[in-house]
Amino acid sequence: QVQLVESGGGLVQAGGSLRLSCAASGGTFIYYDMGWFRQAPGKEREFVAGIRRSSGTTSYADSVKGRFTVSRDNAKNTVYLQMNSLKPEDTAVYYCAASWGVTRRPPQEWEYVYWGQGTQVTVSS
Repeated sequence: QVQLVESGGGLVQAGGSLRLSCAASGGTFIYYDMGWFRQAPGKEREFVAGIRRSSGTTSYADSVKGRFTVSRDNAKNTVYLQMNSLKPEDTAVYYCAASWGVTRRPPQEWEYVYWGQGTQVTVSS
């Protein structure tokens, strides 16, 4: 059983930056593809970014390409989401998730087996 704990959310003005962290415990971190999802009020949860366990290959939703960067530190069992040039529409609860292996493009929620509790990101205009 893997436990995921997100941190780093908060309130930021439009154009600002935040870095989210997700610390994993209770499992072998390098076995998992990791992903970030978000859910805004009244909307469905959506894929934001993902990173492969072995190659470190990354993927992004079109809405965040060029602004967000996902990375992982396998020695620290942590995955990060660097968010730059934030917009009010990025306001959401951000979740990290772990998958045994992602196959779909874009990655789908059902491919992830472990989820964190989420961290709120609010971008003011």
